[in-house]
Amino acid sequence: MTSGLQDKVAVVTGGGQGLGKAICLRLAQEGCHVVVADVQDKLAVATAAEIANGTGRTVIPFKTDVTQEPEVKALFDATVERFGRVDIVVANAAILIAEPIVQADAEKWRAVMNVNLFGSFLTMKHACRVMLPRRSGVIIQINSKSGKRGSAANSAYAASKFGGIGLVQSVALEMAPHGIRCNAICPGNLLDSPLWTDPEKGLLVQYLRAGKVPGAKTVEDVRQFYLNQVPMKRGCTYDDVCNAVVFLASDASAYITGIALSVTGGQEMN
Repeated sequence: MTSGLQDKVAVVTGGGQGLGKAICLRLAQEGCHVVVADVQDKLAVATAAEIANGTGRTVIPFKTDVTQEPEVKALFDATVERFGRVDIVVANAAILIAEPIVQADAEKWRAVMNVNLFGSFLTMKHACRVMLPRRSGVIIQINSKSGKRGSAANSAYAASKFGGIGLVQSVALEMAPHGIRCNAICPGNLLDSPLWTDPEKGLLVQYLRAGKVPGAKTVEDVRQFYLNQVPMKRGCTYDDVCNAVVFLASDASAYITGIALSVTGGQEMN
């Protein structure tokens, strides 16, 4: 381990599965003590046990709905009570519901904004609250390339992620004098992850149903469409994102705050 994260205390929201689980595992491998926060408590418990057994680090599950402020406050209060501090926060919890704008269900649209944007706000608010007394800490929001360009049949998600970058920049400006950094990571398409490949609710199926890819008749057509857009000709991986998380969490990025780092194989260069 050379990242300098040994014995740091990290909180990861949406940490029970998928990319969040991968981030929890990587931070534990780098030497962090990790709090796995997830609205699905059984997933949080299973993930925490698996990572603790595999790494020997202290990994604690905590049931948290990021849209409910009392639960978010309790998450950070419990972490400070257990470890005495919070060093790293990864605001990863998010949902995606793809629908053409004229067919979009208003309550589903609102739910995406509530989890992705309001949930990030609550997470950052209480992260800053517990970090300020120590004048130290790193906040990382898992954003998306959809936070930098619009996304057809995906207006709620894109709007929430555009808002997320504004939130990150604002928090970065406010917290910079207090020694707290805040950045975003904007992954490309995790084409081989369950987020995309799940046969019932994966994005390949959602995008096919929503008609997001003109002329696509199968999920493989959708996958190939997105693969063709990447100059490096492969999908984003969990390791690609976790490498960026470790960099932004470490002192190697000590002079970096307020950025939205594209991890897209050249698909998004801003």
